Amino acid sequence: MFEVGEYIVYGCKGVCQVEEITHIDIPGSNKDRLYYVLAPLEDRNGKIYAPTDNAKVAMRKVITRQEAEQLIEEMPQIEELWVANEKQREMQYKEALKTCDFRAWISIIKTLYFRKKERIAQGKKITSLDERYLKAAENELYGELSLILGLPKSQMEDFICRKLEA
Repeated sequence: MFEVGEYIVYGCKGVCQVEEITHIDIPGSNKDRLYYVLAPLEDRNGKIYAPTDNAKVAMRKVITRQEAEQLIEEMPQIEELWVANEKQREMQYKEALKTCDFRAWISIIKTLYFRKKERIAQGKKITSLDERYLKAAENELYGELSLILGLPKSQMEDFICRKLEA
């Protein structure tokens, strides 16, 4: 169970802070069930009510600074996604994003980065589907790393590139 004040990653909503653990009074809901009241960092006015016993949506604590630094070092070894069937590509991206697994996010980013470069070399643009999932994976990864490393999210890509080049 998470604690009030703790930062967690909640499904595809990104990093959230646990504001409260409480029962909610909604008609038809189980009054004995406990809920996390989550505040997404991307939307400070938003609230998410997530059952503490929810098994449908992935939730985990944010990684530590040491884990973040190690992850950046390991990025070159993390493999791209292997897409067997182009028609199943979107489903693979969706599933990888829902896992809250930062390695899966990196796989998506690497896959789509190389796909984008390949398409540009052919005189084509990145597809809107690829662009959407690239931005989603970057948003998830950079949002978490930004919080942990204390850098603005807008600077994360450059920060990672500099670290990998060093």
